[in-house]
Amino acid sequence: MLFKRAKRKLPKPHEAKCHIRKGDKVVVIAGKDKGKIGKVLQVFPRKQRAIVEGVNIVKRHMKPTPYSEGGIVEKPAPIHVSNLMVFCPKCNRGVRIGRKFLEDGTKVRVCKKCGEIIEAEE
Repeated sequence: MLFKRAKRKLPKPHEAKCHIRKGDKVVVIAGKDKGKIGKVLQVFPRKQRAIVEGVNIVKRHMKPTPYSEGGIVEKPAPIHVSNLMVFCPKCNRGVRIGRKFLEDGTKVRVCKKCGEIIEAEE
């Protein structure tokens, strides 16, 4: 083996932070799918990536298995979270989010533009 490939150092699970959650409605702000809006299906905080419905679609050549037939399958691939913004329904666009404590002590995410509470749709 001539060259050793350098491994990317991932943050520890408790150190990985991400401003996007599963179920969030997000807007793509950069890349080939810029401007598209979709729902977050899965988040990988350690890799800083998320899978968004209908965004970053790739083609995979699958072999047939006893459970599924083979062929060319289109599916969404992970996209970096820096290319995503949380969508505010009141502002009707992608916004930055902040955090706020309510009177009962619960911590919620709010839109920095209008102050609207942003909830992830489960």
